[in-house]
Amino acid sequence: MSEQAGKHVYRIEGLSCTNCAAKFERNVTELPNVTAAKVNFGAGKISIEGEATLAEIEAAGAFENLKVQEEQDTTVRVVEKESFLKKHSQLLLSLGLIILAMASQLINGEEFILTEGLYILAIVIGGVSLFKEGLTDLFKLNFSMQSLMTIAIIGAALIGEWAEGSIVVILFAISEALERFSMDKARQSIRSLMEIAPKEALIRRNNLEQLLPVSQIEVGDIMIIKPGQKIAMDGQVIKGHSSVNQAAITGESVPVEKQINDEIFAGTLNEEGLLEVEVTKRVNDTTIAKIIHLVEEAQGERAPAQAFVDKFAKYYTPAIMGIAALIVVVPPVFFAGDFQMWLYQGLSLLVVGCPCSLVISTPVSIVSAIGNAAKNGVLVKGGIYLEEIGQLKAIAFDKTGTLTKGTPVVTDFLTTDSTKEDEYFTLIATLEANSQHPLASAILKRADEKALLYQTLTVDDFTSITGKGLQGTIAGTTYFVGSAKLFAAILPENPTINETYQAFQQQGKTVLMLGTAETILAVIAVADELRESSQSVLTQLHEMGIAHTIMLTGDNLTTAQSIGQKVGVTEIKGDLMPEDKLTAIQSLKQTYEKVAMIGDGVNDAPALAASSVGIAMGGAGTDTALETADVALMGDDLQKLPFIVKLSRQTLSIIKQNITFSLAIKLIAVLLVIPGWLTLWIAIIADMGATLLVTLNGLRLMKVKAK
Repeated sequence: MSEQAGKHVYRIEGLSCTNCAAKFERNVTELPNVTAAKVNFGAGKISIEGEATLAEIEAAGAFENLKVQEEQDTTVRVVEKESFLKKHSQLLLSLGLIILAMASQLINGEEFILTEGLYILAIVIGGVSLFKEGLTDLFKLNFSMQSLMTIAIIGAALIGEWAEGSIVVILFAISEALERFSMDKARQSIRSLMEIAPKEALIRRNNLEQLLPVSQIEVGDIMIIKPGQKIAMDGQVIKGHSSVNQAAITGESVPVEKQINDEIFAGTLNEEGLLEVEVTKRVNDTTIAKIIHLVEEAQGERAPAQAFVDKFAKYYTPAIMGIAALIVVVPPVFFAGDFQMWLYQGLSLLVVGCPCSLVISTPVSIVSAIGNAAKNGVLVKGGIYLEEIGQLKAIAFDKTGTLTKGTPVVTDFLTTDSTKEDEYFTLIATLEANSQHPLASAILKRADEKALLYQTLTVDDFTSITGKGLQGTIAGTTYFVGSAKLFAAILPENPTINETYQAFQQQGKTVLMLGTAETILAVIAVADELRESSQSVLTQLHEMGIAHTIMLTGDNLTTAQSIGQKVGVTEIKGDLMPEDKLTAIQSLKQTYEKVAMIGDGVNDAPALAASSVGIAMGGAGTDTALETADVALMGDDLQKLPFIVKLSRQTLSIIKQNITFSLAIKLIAVLLVIPGWLTLWIAIIADMGATLLVTLNGLRLMKVKAK
């Protein structure tokens, strides 16, 4: 790669610990033509401002044998896979020498020159890279994990503890390898997202069909997708009909029917029919590309718990070194203690005091949780929002498009003459076909379903009566369609119809009537359908301990109360303007502190922004929702809400467990120093064990499943 100016992002392979990430970041920043560098440990990426070659960047990460690749590099790198023996040859050789040394010790004794020689050789071979980095860090007064280990091993050698020094080296090497494996496992969730979209697609361009790499596909190209194929690009269906499995993007378990004009997402699977799709976005702008980018950014955002741990570790490591120095000096000088014994105790404390498990306790949990959420169709913008969701006490819901489907449907149709149902519905549809009324689409959809020929009728003298309804002449008769206001003069003369109207109103439905100037012929009720999952979601949230649920809607209070009572929210507010929703959220925060708002990401923007966590519905098809909300439910599926609350709470719980466990291990080690029981091998096992246990505990978050 030639040197390039500006900002560049690279992927890093082999980044295993936060200390290594910080060191790599410093090394890259110190490169001659680099002005700034920032490592995203969770995602395994580095952003660089300035000029650098791949060779220079990899050299900066040589201490961890890091491999670097440009973020947008889609070429397949042919890498010779190392065998296990070759990859871990130094570790295995060192381990073999220790086994031989132990055998020699049993036969010849510890003081025998061959025994000591084998232990020394094991330390040198197994710890060469450790000592190189540790000594470099010590000269720079950078008290890293490597520098602490180097001091401990050199100290052990000075007092003749060759066996324990070699065991520290080998266990540290094993710990590093296992830690790297664990972090790779945690990052696998986002890698699996990156691999789901094909790297090429069959494209028709200028009447010629050709297989093209996604980087060469342009907006407007026609993509041909056969049954059983994965879809490479976002687009719009222009020909064909099929069911598409969108689980990878939205978390939906049931395939979705796709017809002409429907949206298609890259990374989804065409299950049945042949589809022709017009490409609407370039490869870097697809929904899956945005999700991956946002998830990786989220994994790099520090959660409050992580910020606390990082700050704590900054003071903790020098404090451990200070305590270790006091242990070495105070007992021999002031209490006539054995210097060699207390030096050994101080060295052991240095090893067990390594902050590795503490520092990695939070990021591994955040990376696992955010990756798992993305795989289940929930996009979380950062660790801070995971923590906020876990602490929620109240959730506010928009009504239209959130608790309801957002598309009105005809629910009831009653006529004064049952033999003329189709005739009267055709009259209503004919008038509504000339209208811009929001409910017209629901009426026309039902007319189409009933195969009524309303398009064949001619309307004369069509008039829209503002705030009341419609008027038009069909076959010489003037008909009216509208609200009760339009029929106010004759409605009292029709008590049965009046009662029906009142009943529908109480159910939260919008009621229209068909009639002439003298009589009412039919009543039609239209309502925004409730989502099938709304009631069960509210029940689950209440069972999970969410103290307060409230519906905030601009719809009239009667309709709001009808919907709210059905789903089971604890409070209902209707007739709200956007600023009223904002005021309601601010009031809720004063009472409950942590409050979420869930809406469509557009109309509810002020309320979403003011809440502790703004959750948008249907992020997969809405760029606004993806970019403005803190959390997006990709599949427009309210059932993901209890899942993300559960996942967030488990994340908080596991972070607390990890921090508590890490600090407890350190405290126990300090207490073991008092009677002189702490040994180097106990120290390294305790440190290695703590690091692995907190990592494995964090990885459990990848297994949390949505119902």
